[in-house]
Amino acid sequence: MKRVSIVTPCYNEEAGIAECHATIKAIFDKLLPGYEREHIFCDNASTDRTLEILKDIVAHDPCARIIVNARNFGPLRNNYNGVMAATGDAVLLFMPADLQDPPELIPEFVALWEQGYEIVYGIRATREEGWTMRSVRTLYYNLLTRFSDIAVPPGVGDFQLVDRRVVEAMRQIRDNYPFMRMMTFECGGRAVGIPYRWRARKHGVSKNRLSALFDQGMNGIITFTTAPLRFALITGFLAATLSLVYAVVNLLFGLIFYHKLAEPGILTLIVAAFFFGGVQLFFMGLIGEYVLAIYARVRDKPAVFERERINFTGPDA
Repeated sequence: MKRVSIVTPCYNEEAGIAECHATIKAIFDKLLPGYEREHIFCDNASTDRTLEILKDIVAHDPCARIIVNARNFGPLRNNYNGVMAATGDAVLLFMPADLQDPPELIPEFVALWEQGYEIVYGIRATREEGWTMRSVRTLYYNLLTRFSDIAVPPGVGDFQLVDRRVVEAMRQIRDNYPFMRMMTFECGGRAVGIPYRWRARKHGVSKNRLSALFDQGMNGIITFTTAPLRFALITGFLAATLSLVYAVVNLLFGLIFYHKLAEPGILTLIVAAFFFGGVQLFFMGLIGEYVLAIYARVRDKPAVFERERINFTGPDA
């Protein structure tokens, strides 16, 4: 019997975590009876009753597992650590605790995987969220996929079912801050996509703060594109060229209209100083992002530090 692993990261999801488990279990019992289920819940040091509910679940379900982090390591690292702990022949990289990605697509994902597709990914064709966030997300992913050398269809998230070979290939990428939705395509394999409607949250609000979303977005751009550095190079070249042209034009006007010009423009100097100072600070910060990425890679820390694992078997018990 083939095993399919489902990974659900969670942080303060007491309102919906039991429903998530029951929904996945019902889908396997009714629509995938020929497959063994492994449902891994990765608790990111929740401060509510999430862990208590999960412990009650695994006490009655031998197919459920829990990884408890020593502290909150952020959603990306937490999710990735759960994927690396999965033992299935196929692994669903991300099943949100609030079921925003539709679990009813799992049987279709499995059927396509059985046909030989190593990466079966969901495409968020429509989103149940506000116009502002939807537009920002669309713009970001369009830029990311356009400037990356990895071909990734727009609208792809972490809701992907991947073959064991892809998971093992991902394991070879030593990245302290993994961006999985692009990592799978970096590993390569026969892929197929399924469009769906991304739902609004049923319980509470998103635990991802705006600062965390910005950090994750920068991580994706820095990791999978060279566009920021190329942009810096081109912008610096254009700024230097325009400055040279301005200096030449200013010199010619000074020679031709010497007697009609006022004192040398102090305002021009101030504007130029602020402009080029701002440009330099911006690109120094940009370079700093790459230095931080290199620093994190050199330190080679594990994605998370775990406090305990529950219901696992073998050496990871």
